[in-house]
Amino acid sequence: MAVKIRLKRLGKVRVPQYRIVVVDSRKKRDGRVIEEIGKYHPKEDPSYIDVVSDRAQYWLGVGAQPTEAVEAILKVTGDWQTYKGLPGTEGTLKTKAAKRDKLDIFNEALAEAHSSPKGDAVTKKASKKADEKPAEDKPAEVPADETPAVAAEQAEAAETPAADAEAEKTEA
Repeated sequence: MAVKIRLKRLGKVRVPQYRIVVVDSRKKRDGRVIEEIGKYHPKEDPSYIDVVSDRAQYWLGVGAQPTEAVEAILKVTGDWQTYKGLPGTEGTLKTKAAKRDKLDIFNEALAEAHSSPKGDAVTKKASKKADEKPAEDKPAEVPADETPAVAAEQAEAAETPAADAEAEKTEA
C-alpha cells in the first residue's frame, strides 16, 4: 500500500483549514485517514502550523511520501531537515505574540480608574427652561482676566452715553 502525507481540507468557503494526515494514496482527498499528525491554517497571520513531530518522523521513516505542500510545511517546522539529517532543524516557523492575560488587563484598567478621577460620575442635565430662553436674556460673558468690578465699570460707561443723549433730547 502506498502511503501519503497530505492535506485534508476543512473549514468554510473562503476560510480553509487543513489537517495534515497520513492516508492511503488511493483514497479521496477528504476521505478516511490512517492518522492525523498536524494542523495548518493558512489564513491566519502568521499562518498557524502545528505538527506532531515524532509522528511525522515515524511516518517519514516507514516510507510515507509527503506531497509538495506538506513537504514545504515540514521544512518550515524543521521536521524535514531532521528526517534528512540536514542543518536547520529548528525551522523557520513564526508564531503569534502571546495574548495578554485578561486579569492583567482588568487590573491595569482598575488602577487607572482609581488613580485619577476624570470628572463627575453623573452628568448634569440641561433644564428645558434654559433651552427655551432667547439668547438676548442671557448675561454677557465676562472674560476670566477681568474682575466683576471692572466689568461693572465698563457696563456703566456703556450706559452713560445713552443717558447723556436722552438728557440732551429732553433739554431741547
